[in-house]
Amino acid sequence: MTIFRPCIDLHEGHVKQIVGSTLNDSNDRLAEDDRLAEDDRLAEDDRLAEDDQLVVNFVSDRPALWYAAKYKADHLRGGHVIQLGSGNEEAAIAALAGFPGGLQLGGGIRQENAAQWLERGASHVIVTSCLFDDAGHFLEHKLIALEREIGASRLVIDLSCKRTEQGWMVAKDRWQTLTDLPVNHQTLDQLAGYCDEFLIHAADVEGLCQGVDVELIDLLGAWGKIPMTYAGGVASMDDVRLVSEVSKDKVDVTVGSSLDLFGGDGVAYRELVDWNQSRN
Repeated sequence: MTIFRPCIDLHEGHVKQIVGSTLNDSNDRLAEDDRLAEDDRLAEDDRLAEDDQLVVNFVSDRPALWYAAKYKADHLRGGHVIQLGSGNEEAAIAALAGFPGGLQLGGGIRQENAAQWLERGASHVIVTSCLFDDAGHFLEHKLIALEREIGASRLVIDLSCKRTEQGWMVAKDRWQTLTDLPVNHQTLDQLAGYCDEFLIHAADVEGLCQGVDVELIDLLGAWGKIPMTYAGGVASMDDVRLVSEVSKDKVDVTVGSSLDLFGGDGVAYRELVDWNQSRN
């Protein structure tokens, strides 16, 4: 049965809702590059403001821990905490401590630190970028090594993707870089033995609150062999019901910018809690 999975998206240590297609790592690079002279930095900042403007729908005045505690109180297990760039570790640790074993953790996960995040209270770790090289070529041996390190039962593979002429292709590095891995039934079959779940953001519609990617949901639901969570574009409870209908109750759903907890006016959090209770 399709249920609601909650989320906590972290950017610069704050809970935010961001239009996915506008995410980039340019500002992170600038902040970390001590070699840039101040004049060069200012000139580059001006260019970024014009060409790579990050679109933020919401910045919470509440910490990540507050959201985690709320999800715990409402028995909303299986949600995800995503670190969008650097500067989020403290907030992520606090969220996991607020709901031990109830939240998955993604963002910057690799073989070397996966077990540490599980020890910090994550039920699963979520991976994408570490499974590819810089050019976006899928490295199956990386996935095999990670699965051997922590076990498939603690691993979620993020197949967040963008639509291309060839179909949906997985996008890594905060959805900036298209990879050579398609999202189709063959890929799902190939990867399912290495993980417990899939997480799929439709990056083209993420944060826009203009409706879900029905064709992608249909593709995922038609496969439906292990748990999957879809994210992207949910604008109302009608969209939540649409995910359930189109996927034939094989795909769960998360709601971001349209949710009243994140400043939206399309979906009431209490409606989603009641939806889950009715489904269970």
